Amino acid sequence: MLNVDLHSMSNIPERDKKAVWHPFTHQKNATLPLHIVKGEGVYLFDTESNKYVDAFSSWWVNLHGHANKYIADKIYEQAKTLEHVAFSNFTHEQAVVLAERLLRHLTDQAKVFYSDNGSTSVEVAIKMAIQYHHNQGKKKNKIIALKNGYHGDTFGSMSVAERNVFNKAFEPLLFDVIHIPVPIKGMEDASLAALKKALEDDTVAAFIFEPLVQGAGGMVMYEPSILNELLKECKKKNCITIADEVMTGFGRTGKFLACDYISEKPDIICLSKGITGGFMPLGVTSCAQFIYDAFISDDKTKTFYHGHSYTANPLACAAANASLDLLEKPETQKQIEMLSAFFGKLETKLDNHKALIDCRHRGTILALELKTDETTSYLNPVTERITNFYLKRGIIVRPLGNILYFIPPYCITIKELQSIESVTIEMLDLWPNV
Repeated sequence: MLNVDLHSMSNIPERDKKAVWHPFTHQKNATLPLHIVKGEGVYLFDTESNKYVDAFSSWWVNLHGHANKYIADKIYEQAKTLEHVAFSNFTHEQAVVLAERLLRHLTDQAKVFYSDNGSTSVEVAIKMAIQYHHNQGKKKNKIIALKNGYHGDTFGSMSVAERNVFNKAFEPLLFDVIHIPVPIKGMEDASLAALKKALEDDTVAAFIFEPLVQGAGGMVMYEPSILNELLKECKKKNCITIADEVMTGFGRTGKFLACDYISEKPDIICLSKGITGGFMPLGVTSCAQFIYDAFISDDKTKTFYHGHSYTANPLACAAANASLDLLEKPETQKQIEMLSAFFGKLETKLDNHKALIDCRHRGTILALELKTDETTSYLNPVTERITNFYLKRGIIVRPLGNILYFIPPYCITIKELQSIESVTIEMLDLWPNV
């Protein structure tokens, strides 16, 4: 038993070290975590009242700023009425309203299935696609996916991702996937040709992709026109298309969805991260009507037997509805436009900097690929140096190896963005001596 004074706020980092195992964190010789005691708008505050700009939206989830009063009040109001109910043969208003509102934004989608995070939203999508074919007596169980992808850490989600440090220990247990090249500039024809070849296999069930921006893979970006072509080929072969919009959804690319940039629409869409504005865990998998119809049968074995104890949690749905209220405001859309324009200008300004291999941006996301002696990868040791450089200057970033990126909350001001810009130029001018 740990002898802990639960009422004491002292020595939290030391107590954390003894009791907590943190995600995506190298444990040996790990430094003590920064003790955050408060959030307000774009800022996080530590025990010494130091404030830090949250330049990566606390893992891309925070849309409207920390401790947003409007969302907090809506959660509180819901908590006084109904905190949870099983979502099998029961329902509640928050879940229904949220589904209706999301479907108004999701072109060609008919149904919403709730889960509890991005990885499970992808897991649901994979199972939906495979069982769609199974329910029609077709043995189609292969998935096509883009190389370099990341879709989460459950087994199905790991299987459709790139084989790398995230899943190396489990590789023998992952199911086979047909990986095709990412259609970045110069690789469009190769990607399209590889997809066409893969679609010749009549056991292919679905094609999954992160639209326009591959997040954890290093903020790798490609154009809407080639994605449109890939989806057209899939539809010719009745291959289900799955858009993993977990990171790109809710305005991150400048539009509500990254798929809003293309005319061909996916059959299944996965959402999470920003859905509740950073307040509560929630996942959504939406699908087109034809997919849902394949599960409607007198045969109970064709039921979609998937669920989570906290499916459609009323508090999470209340947070998501409140976040949508804010996101749909003209003021928020203007902020997204401002942020996108600022990063566009900064990309142009930094594009040929001697410290950079590449500078790229899409909407509210800016990524800088730094020159290093090591190869570009998540394990590149420059991560800690970059992180510490920004932290000392009051900015929190979480680079992906030598890929430094910014994806701040929409409430950020021009002045705060200019602060990020000045620190970034300082860092680049000193590179690699930081």
